Amino acid sequence: METLIPAVVLAVLGVAMTVSSVDRRSKTIDRRLQRLEHKVDLLLEHLGAAEPEDPAFKEIDALAREGKMIQAIKLHRETTGSGLAEAKEAVERRMR
Repeated sequence: METLIPAVVLAVLGVAMTVSSVDRRSKTIDRRLQRLEHKVDLLLEHLGAAEPEDPAFKEIDALAREGKMIQAIKLHRETTGSGLAEAKEAVERRMR
């Protein structure tokens, strides 16, 4: 029984370290993807070939201007499939 406890503790620590490593890599990949998307957007804008904007974004902008940030973020999430933090950041960025 005494040898089982250290083995369980080691197993739990191993799993925790693996999860932490995967989370860090995921965040790094997310940041790189955001930078790449931004660069592509800049290139498209420079070439005059920007994507047509989804009409929902006009509604998102209107909601944000009216101070209805929660509704704007919710609509952004529904439109893009993004997560909460990403949608909040995107809506705030659109208001600048």
